[in-house]
Amino acid sequence: MGIRFETLTYAAQDPEALARFWGGVLGFAVDGAVVTTADGAYRIRFVPSELPKLGPNQMHFDITSTSPADQERLVARTLELGGRHLDIGQSPDEPHVVLADPEGNEFCVIEPTNNFLAGIRGIGAFSSDGTQAVGYFWSKALDWPLVWDQDEETAIQSPRGGTKIAWGGPPVAAKLGPNRLRLELRVDDDQDVERLLALGATLLEDGVLADPDGNEFSIRR
Repeated sequence: MGIRFETLTYAAQDPEALARFWGGVLGFAVDGAVVTTADGAYRIRFVPSELPKLGPNQMHFDITSTSPADQERLVARTLELGGRHLDIGQSPDEPHVVLADPEGNEFCVIEPTNNFLAGIRGIGAFSSDGTQAVGYFWSKALDWPLVWDQDEETAIQSPRGGTKIAWGGPPVAAKLGPNRLRLELRVDDDQDVERLLALGATLLEDGVLADPDGNEFSIRR
């Protein structure tokens, strides 16, 4: 079956509490510290971490909405569950709403008129800080086609649809420590690992690699 994306790991001070928050915001099933998307395409596994948050995350969620009322409902639900509004310098007339979860991790609730995420329910995209080259790397690694490649911004999506992964292009912020949100891949054998290395990944330790931008990701056999 080759290399598959099955899990996103999410560093948390209180994994089960943060899983309940995100399950409540998204309406996804929660089992302990694991949230499973409505279509079962992947899981979000919240893992214990004492790492301090030193700056904006390399990756954040873009949550889709179906109407202005739905966008307002999602924002209200976020605040009720312990999230908060976040000022990152956005202008007052921005159509998306910037928020933070209870542990300060950024995410956006996207306006219903956003064409790029049209038709995707829940998490429309993992929006990431990264280069064009890293978008090409992940497209080849996962065998997901590019659905955006313009002005050094890239995005990929599974052929089956669902959540996109997008990279914003330069300037790319310097890493401030290990990434709090990481892709976890399922591989069949060492040949899959060798393929990742040949595409430009770096082996950091057993079961942990880095993509060409230095972002850590995990592999499981």
